[in-house]
Amino acid sequence: MSLPKQDAAALSANWTEGVLLKRDVFSTVERGRFRRNGGEVDAVLRRLDQVPWWSYVVAQHLFTRERRALTLARDLHVGPELLWAGEQALVRGFIDGVALHLAKPYGDRNYFHSAKVALRKLHRMGVCHNDLAKEQNWLRGTDGLAYVTDFQLAVCFKSRSRLFRIAAYEDLRHLLKHKRSYAPELLTPMEKKILAKKSGFARIWLMTGKKVYRGITRGIFNFTDREGGGRRLVNDAPPLAELIRQNPAVRDVSIVAFADRRSGVGLYAFVEADDVALEPQLQSALASAKGPKPPEHLQVVSALPRDATGNIRTEILQLVAMNQLDLIEPLMSSDADRVFLKGILESRKNLRDRFNFETPTA
Repeated sequence: MSLPKQDAAALSANWTEGVLLKRDVFSTVERGRFRRNGGEVDAVLRRLDQVPWWSYVVAQHLFTRERRALTLARDLHVGPELLWAGEQALVRGFIDGVALHLAKPYGDRNYFHSAKVALRKLHRMGVCHNDLAKEQNWLRGTDGLAYVTDFQLAVCFKSRSRLFRIAAYEDLRHLLKHKRSYAPELLTPMEKKILAKKSGFARIWLMTGKKVYRGITRGIFNFTDREGGGRRLVNDAPPLAELIRQNPAVRDVSIVAFADRRSGVGLYAFVEADDVALEPQLQSALASAKGPKPPEHLQVVSALPRDATGNIRTEILQLVAMNQLDLIEPLMSSDADRVFLKGILESRKNLRDRFNFETPTA
């Protein structure tokens, strides 16, 4: 499948390809630059020309919903700005920030206040997002504020009907679930009441519609999403990690996912060990094992990045694997962290899908 001529011409003249962010049966999403008003801006492109024929009708429906929602929310500054839209492709502005599951805004009062403000603005325009349970659809900008992205399931209402009020309530309830995870001490009594009470529609959905939805997306479309990693991160990464840990020279391992232009989703294994020469030995062992497909990349590091409690900072490793190096800096808390990470960056393996907005941490 190819893009319509008008879409292809607009992208050929104005789009500069960058880093692939995601590819599934509903669209291809990549980060790059878009030329507008005589200058280039960082942007994100969603296109449908690489989706399989059997999912195209659903993909087109989701694309249309996102295009309409972004058009209505264009001037709200709570999500990506719609820069250009065609029949099967659209370009939205890039938000300088990271997803909620990477940012982990523990105790951040300002963030969650701005998130409620963002929802209020969207709802005043009649836009309900409908997919805010996913942490990757909430961003924390470098300005510390909350932004919403990925409007494929959004619904735009012309009036504040009962259905609108239910959808808006569920948007808020899902936000408060994230607030409970990262800042439970900031929940107000009213917010706790909202968390305790699902709408009737939500209860019915959980008992019926959600099961059908999972059956279709995971069964028919073979689509699973966990932090953007899909089935390989959910099913393949755990046994691969166990195989790697069987080597006595390995202290620990962390496997993250990244978007790959050839396979859709790739796996990147960061292995904590002392000897870099261990890499080919591990790769050979994984290739000969009767297990899942080996990770596309395997890198031995002297130490994995960890937080104060000793947990591996997978959010850092995921950004390294995705070549989104400019997004790492806001997550660094000290010069020691930057020096520590420098060795990992200089030896990273995924060098094929790179772009010049990379700013290596020094």
